[in-house]
Formats: sequence, C-alpha cells, structure tokens
Amino acid sequence: MREYKLVVLGSGGVGKSALTVQFVQGIFVEKYDPTIEDSYRKQVEVDSQQCMLEILDTAGTEQFTAMRDLYMKNGQGFVLVYSITAQSTFNDLEDLRDQILRVKDTDHVPMVLCANKCDLEDERVIGKDQGSARAKQWSCYFIEASAKSKINVSEIFFSLVRQINEATPDTHKDKKGKKKGCLIL
Repeated sequence: MREYKLVVLGSGGVGKSALTVQFVQGIFVEKYDPTIEDSYRKQVEVDSQQCMLEILDTAGTEQFTAMRDLYMKNGQGFVLVYSITAQSTFNDLEDLRDQILRVKDTDHVPMVLCANKCDLEDERVIGKDQGSARAKQWSCYFIEASAKSKINVSEIFFSLVRQINEATPDTHKDKKGKKKGCLIL
C-alpha cells in the first residue's frame, strides 16, 4: 500500500485542525485550540487503490516557523488553507507557497488551495473568484470547504492523492499490481 505525506498549512484559526479531524475522525472540533503539530494516519481508498495518508496538521503561529522547512522538505502534497472570512489569511499563503517551492527546489508541487468556512457565507470577505484566480495563477487545485458542514472535506485530501499519483506514479508494481522485489548484487 502506497503512503502519502500530506501537510496542512495556513494562518492560525483558519480551520486546519478542524478540516483534518473532520476528515480523519468524522467529528467537528468547535473550540479553537492552537496546534503546535499533530500527525494523523488514515487508510482510504482513492480511485480503487488503498492508500495510507499521513497528514501533518501544522502550527499557524509564527513562533513555530523553524519546524516548517523540515516538514516542507518531507511533504509530498500540501493543503494551503485560508478562511473566507479573513483577508489576511488569504494574503499569508503567498509566502507559504514560496517557501514550499524554495525548500523543495521546484516550481510545481502537488497542492490544494482550500477556502475554508464556506458555510459562513454572510461573513465572506474573499470571493470564490479570488480563490479561483489565485489557484489558476499557481496552477493548483482550488476547493471551497467547510469542516463544520462537512462540505468537500474528503475531496481536499483525495485530490491531493490524485495529484501526487500523476506527479510520481507508483513504478514499483508489476502488471498485476503487486510490488516488485529488487535484487541487489
């Protein structure tokens, strides 16, 4: 079974933990408790393939930036989360994306731009068109979600798995889907 290292990033309070816990455990965490770093594992099926997702829920606060380079280096796919109710959380993602590309020394990495809290339509300050335009500019997938209302939560992580599969196909399998052994002489 293929393993995927996914990293959830964004400013404090945007709902990174709420999205992650909703996906992994199926519950909505109402109370905001700032995360330092939490890791979750979940086995899922994506496009008829069993996958083990290792999801790193990161700190949104600046004081933990020293850890960022390490998990950016090890991550295979990234969810960049902002809240549709706070413009600053949208603006903060530009630096995070730049840092990911710099650390990974590439100009493209599997990524989902996630507009969270789409259930709070009456408090919206960032239009869907802004998120969509940014995703187009970054050549990444865009999705509006709500951890509270369970809208598009699984799709965030499944789309990331699909992007990783496209970028790095699992070449260690034979035609029957079994892992090939290797002989070291």
